[in-house]
Amino acid sequence: MPLHPQSQFFLDRFPPVAGADLDALTDDEVAVLRQLDNKSVERGAPVEVFSAVDATAAGVPVRIYRPTGGGPLPVVVYLHGGGWVYGTLPQLDPLGRDLAVRSGAVVVMADYRLAPEHAFPAAVDDAWAVLRDVFDRPAFYDAVPGQVAVAGDSAGGNLAAVTAWLARDSGLPLVHQALIYPVVDVAMDTPSYTEFAHGFGLSVTDMAWVVRKYAPHADPRDPRLSPLHLEDKSGLAPATVITAEYDVLRDEGRAYAKALADAGVAVDHHDYAGALHGFVTYPGFFDAAGEAREHVARNLRAAFRRP
Repeated sequence: MPLHPQSQFFLDRFPPVAGADLDALTDDEVAVLRQLDNKSVERGAPVEVFSAVDATAAGVPVRIYRPTGGGPLPVVVYLHGGGWVYGTLPQLDPLGRDLAVRSGAVVVMADYRLAPEHAFPAAVDDAWAVLRDVFDRPAFYDAVPGQVAVAGDSAGGNLAAVTAWLARDSGLPLVHQALIYPVVDVAMDTPSYTEFAHGFGLSVTDMAWVVRKYAPHADPRDPRLSPLHLEDKSGLAPATVITAEYDVLRDEGRAYAKALADAGVAVDHHDYAGALHGFVTYPGFFDAAGEAREHVARNLRAAFRRP
């Protein structure tokens, strides 16, 4: 369908910067930019939760959102987006709260190490450490043992997909994985990369830069970086895959959903027509953000109800 009017409004308000020399940014400048947020209002008002507590999981900072008191709950480990370079817990606070309330689960938001200060596979190591810790210490999280899911958006969707297969290979019974416009192949050679290369928010230039910052020396086919290249996808946790029509990452997300289904994994893939990359993070801009969040939460609730 045509670009959604809300997507066009977003692009008009925040027009893409053409020709910016991202490589000219120093690491210190990247660190400063990481703390800036000119869309904080549009991230949504923080909803009330029973508790929101900062802690550490296997040495990794986390923020733990509990929607209600009174007994153990399932857990969702959430891995935020930002190209492995950006993203802070304060910026993601409204999303963590909202997902906890919608899913009825404890949400553990991982503050994994960021590039360029910490290159690949630091983010993978941290994400995996947090997920393992939730399995190892259910009492600490007041969690139902074994009732654990993983979720993430964009680069966080990449980490969620990677930790899902690490969990499978380690014998940890992950009940669900929710992948929101995930990065699953850094080859950047799909038709959507050509179709939406520039002018639709996240650009091919942006993606190439964050990959250089995060994984400058990695094999692009390493499944810890590009989980689409994981040879055996059978036995992975059931998945929700969200893609956006006007997104350079659209086709690889579609391909990953198909690859999971072809391997016998239960997959619910929803492509949001007319939507841009990042829309789920901004309910103040996009009505579809609430729809997608509820879609993910509904599938998480169903996964936690299964025996």
